[in-house]
Amino acid sequence: MKLAVTYLNGEVFQHFGHTQQFKIYDVCDGKVQSSEVVDTNGSGHGALASFLKNMGVEALICGDIGGGAQAALAQAGIELFGGVSGSADGAVEAYLAGTLGYDPQVRCDHHDREHGEGHGCHGGDHDCGGYCGKN
Repeated sequence: MKLAVTYLNGEVFQHFGHTQQFKIYDVCDGKVQSSEVVDTNGSGHGALASFLKNMGVEALICGDIGGGAQAALAQAGIELFGGVSGSADGAVEAYLAGTLGYDPQVRCDHHDREHGEGHGCHGGDHDCGGYCGKN
């Protein structure tokens, strides 16, 4: 199976729609056989689900993610494990061990709110201003 993690500098990147890289893990018999970091080439929110599907990904570990992206992943048949932070490799190890702490209700809903001070979702680093991951 192929497992993807939103990726930045060894960590789980926290905003799915703005991820510029995924780390893709090839897993066989519960063990990582190989991994590679791939660039999204500027693909955004909706296109990322197709990008992952075309790479043969069956499951995704990520930080925060909006409802539209969740629906696109579900339609692509990709299982979602959101609300994860920390080391990408550590998250995959936890997933394989059956101990991954994730939030099945994760939702980055800042797109449904007025953009206020401190919210830089269209800039370089993502700052949800406290909205991400909260319903």
